[in-house]
Amino acid sequence: MVAALSNGAAHAYEFGSSGWAQKPGLTLGAATAGAPPPGVYMFQQFGTYQASLVGPGAPNVGGAQTKVQIAAEATGFVFVPGWSFLGATYNAVLVQPALMAGIGSPISISSAGLHNTYIVPVELSWKLGDSGFFFKAGLGMYAPDGSTSGANGLGNVGNPWWTFQPEFIVSYLKDGWNLTANLFYETNTRSTVTNYKSGDVLHAEFTATRTIDRWRVGPVGYYVGQVTNDQSSAFYNGAINVNRYNLWAAGLLVGYDFGPATLNVWALNEFSAHASGGTAAPGQDAASITRGYSVFAQVSFRLWAPDEPAPLARPLIRK
Repeated sequence: MVAALSNGAAHAYEFGSSGWAQKPGLTLGAATAGAPPPGVYMFQQFGTYQASLVGPGAPNVGGAQTKVQIAAEATGFVFVPGWSFLGATYNAVLVQPALMAGIGSPISISSAGLHNTYIVPVELSWKLGDSGFFFKAGLGMYAPDGSTSGANGLGNVGNPWWTFQPEFIVSYLKDGWNLTANLFYETNTRSTVTNYKSGDVLHAEFTATRTIDRWRVGPVGYYVGQVTNDQSSAFYNGAINVNRYNLWAAGLLVGYDFGPATLNVWALNEFSAHASGGTAAPGQDAASITRGYSVFAQVSFRLWAPDEPAPLARPLIRK
């Protein structure tokens, strides 16, 4: 299950955008390579990100760091029709996120609205016999239907471009263990407002939890970084925001299975943040990136399940 929480002040994308379409760490509470039983599932996800701008170009007033605050909510659905393809179980995902974001002095801006809708038309999950290993591959996309405003379309929390997100997940799910590595890659089309094309972003998220009775607990972490350069346009007179960044975070996940619903809560602290390459002025590195901590909570449950097949009638035998 994948949702979306974004926006902020990382300047690796086009000026004014968040630096990623999907908030790092967002999928840690739910993403595995396994597939649930057939049915329709729903989840509600909540998150907050409390951070500061860091890096050689980070603005500050009197030595104080510029604060960034984000609060978000997302409603999502997972559809598992019971179909098989190439030996894999098929499912699809649909998520609608909403969020509020604010950046403190000296930037002093805030926005709220709907972020781009996240659509995964296909995910395929393979089970490798009884080994406990699963592999999943899929393709998601963020549609440019979020709230936009301003001259470049980035005055609110939506992005005026498509983001395509191929994913590859490997999991070991056996004896109560969930050892998962989730790799996904964001690549963007050009902005429909400015024709600027933001660079690609690589995400790697890791989970190592153990389930005991109804409890689930274990460490989680992630890496995220921009891996290709932006491509400018006439709107910016050819200027490119070449800032690159790398973020590493670690934290803990705790979950509980209530039966009809499952609750997972996880928190992470970004212990390493590096930004470089900003070229706002000759000889000056204007790069910056957010660094802080995130807290997520997700409740998931099955809305509908197919009817169990009726038992075969036993033949009536008379002697």
